[in-house]
Amino acid sequence: MASLVLNGNTSGSVTISSPAVSGTTTLTLPATTGTVMVNGPAFSAYQSSAQTPSANTNTKLQFQTEEFDTNSNFDNATNYRFTPTVAGYYYVNGALAVSSIACTMSTYIYKNGSMFKSGMQVPTSGIASVGALIYFNGSTDYVEMYASISVSQALNANLQYTYFQASMVRSA
Repeated sequence: MASLVLNGNTSGSVTISSPAVSGTTTLTLPATTGTVMVNGPAFSAYQSSAQTPSANTNTKLQFQTEEFDTNSNFDNATNYRFTPTVAGYYYVNGALAVSSIACTMSTYIYKNGSMFKSGMQVPTSGIASVGALIYFNGSTDYVEMYASISVSQALNANLQYTYFQASMVRSA
């Protein structure tokens, strides 16, 4: 049976080591106060079926396919929203692409049903993106991605161009 080893030094840092099957697993805590976050919620989803938003209308984007969802906090079937169950600060971003660059596009992050942050189109391209650092309470807060396009057209449904992601940066 393996035993846990704790080591400290005069700087105040502590190292916790646990022998594993093929080596040693080590966690070093710095000489500071605060909360240690080991694994926070994160997801990445994309459109696998092209959506065609109406012209000049803020439309919620539907991301049907998950690349990953570490804590099962992204709904890719009904509401297409991320509802993290761990309070903290998250970096949220998304992008979309269309075939025709003869349009203007805006992207939006909606928090709890209201526009929270706005992004814009990359000049002379059919690509628009948005990103923001957002606090979530860990119980009721959620985010969705919306877009507005001046000309109704299908979005590029693929993981490279039309995606929505979030990752915990720091606990509350």
